[in-house]
Amino acid sequence: MAEAQQLSLIAPDDFHHHLRDGAVLSDTANAAARQFSRALVMPNLVPPVTTAAAASEYKTRILSALSPEARAADRFRPLMTMYLTDETTPEEIKQCFVGGDVKAVKLYPAGATTNSASGVTDYEKITPALQAMQHYGLPLCIHGEVTDPAVDIFDRERVFIEKKLPDLLQRASQLRVVLEHMTTKEAAQFVLSAGPNVAATITPQHLLVNRNAMLAGGIRPHLYCLPILKTEEDRVALVGAATSGHPRIFLGTDSAPHAIGKKEAACGCAGVFSAHSAIELYAEAFEQAGALDKLEAFSSVNGAAFYGLEVNQHKVTLALEPWKVPDSVPFGDSVVVPFGAGTTLRWKLQHSW
Repeated sequence: MAEAQQLSLIAPDDFHHHLRDGAVLSDTANAAARQFSRALVMPNLVPPVTTAAAASEYKTRILSALSPEARAADRFRPLMTMYLTDETTPEEIKQCFVGGDVKAVKLYPAGATTNSASGVTDYEKITPALQAMQHYGLPLCIHGEVTDPAVDIFDRERVFIEKKLPDLLQRASQLRVVLEHMTTKEAAQFVLSAGPNVAATITPQHLLVNRNAMLAGGIRPHLYCLPILKTEEDRVALVGAATSGHPRIFLGTDSAPHAIGKKEAACGCAGVFSAHSAIELYAEAFEQAGALDKLEAFSSVNGAAFYGLEVNQHKVTLALEPWKVPDSVPFGDSVVVPFGAGTTLRWKLQHSW
């Protein structure tokens, strides 16, 4: 049978995306708009987005940063999140609901990742906010790692799943919860067996490579992210979950750019930039698994359904057209090295503006 030369998909959404702010926003927003119809934008700026008003202001900056072509196409919509802190009140959750721009609230354990110092330290303090989120139908997005220095960095998600997540879920039992960027077989097993209010996103890097790619034969800082890459057994479990057709597992790139000098440093920043070629990277992973027929649900249907959104009305086309990922792309007054830099991908998104 002849190999299909094109793949048509409902336009995909990214339910975990870091656009940053300031001078780099034009580059990141337009990279996201090329790939996705909607992106759930993370709030860990400096200072973090801790109010509904700040989220709306950030949304305005994102839309203003889009190119004239992207604005004219009117096909990219940033979905905003608010940063949960120990001081977040039920009234602020209500303001998120009333304003309409905030579609989810993000929980960072304090110190877990980039710009998470203002994150949650005590579940007791956030229980009223969680219950308000449940009341107003706002999902909770969780960076699911413990920050105890006694726990090995490769085990922080596993320990969170075992010791922290059940307690969190009990505090608002009907709250919709997304375990962001899951990386372990234990996380996949938990979500696959959980109730209808628990979902997960998976990044392209955790589907395509394991920790050997980052560490074997030399350290590759542009593959360093949090949660960190795990074992091949974990990667295989994630591929199985992503390609299973399960309705509560969907696309979330966690695209998190840092300028090259912030990565190639004595203490490099955590984050992988995948927005430049994200849907092509996912197509690579799904094709390797023999599951291209499952890509549309993962990228374009499941996430929208979980967040209570209509699926996008337009389609995009991927062509079987091998191309090389560039070594770097613009990032404000610097450059960022994209995931897969220098490698050849088989599928290429045909520009739809």
